[in-house]
Amino acid sequence: MQTSHRGLVAIVRHEGIVPAPYRDAVGVWTWGIGHAETSGLAPDPRLMPRGMPSDWRAVLPEAFRIFRARLGPYEAAVRQAAKVLLEQHQWDALVSLCFNIGPAALARSSVIRHLNAGNRQAAADAFRAWNRAGGRVLEGLRRRREEERVLFLTGSYPSGQVSVYGADSEGRLGGAVARLTEAEVLAALGGTAGGAAPAAPPASPPQQPGPPSGWLARLAAFFSNLIRRV
Repeated sequence: MQTSHRGLVAIVRHEGIVPAPYRDAVGVWTWGIGHAETSGLAPDPRLMPRGMPSDWRAVLPEAFRIFRARLGPYEAAVRQAAKVLLEQHQWDALVSLCFNIGPAALARSSVIRHLNAGNRQAAADAFRAWNRAGGRVLEGLRRRREEERVLFLTGSYPSGQVSVYGADSEGRLGGAVARLTEAEVLAALGGTAGGAAPAAPPASPPQQPGPPSGWLARLAAFFSNLIRRV
């Protein structure tokens, strides 16, 4: 089973898109679409130039490519942890949760324990427990868990535009610098509305993002033309 197009858009919406390295709520350097220094994968946000790139629109295709390339292990973790058949929307909600809290936390969570015991209502309610970072409840996590819970129970996906955020040279996250529609996010992910999700592109060797080429260049041009209209 793979994450659906709508599930991918939901994760991107929850994570936000940040074309500059920033510190998250607990001080972890992060970049792109939830790509944290703790992933152990290139590029390492700690080593990236601080502040918004001069042409940050050109960075967006690489952020989407890395997001797609990183998703596989989280899907594999859900596949391994869940011992029961899942509806597509339940799968998507679990992958969103796993992408945020990590495979090990998902495997030991009460969400999985209740799910495998056959109590899906209790599993959905257990999403709410994962609303803390650094020992405190965060409103953003509380809201995300509630949306994932509703998705798991009802199949109702979050909707609305997806924000692109700025970050300063100190790694402080700023306000939205642009907003993308769901269709535009799907285009960036290489898919269209409905159907199965596109296969993730192969991961590239460790390197810092460079100038886009090939399809990345075409996608960068798409974003450049798009965001100039915002």
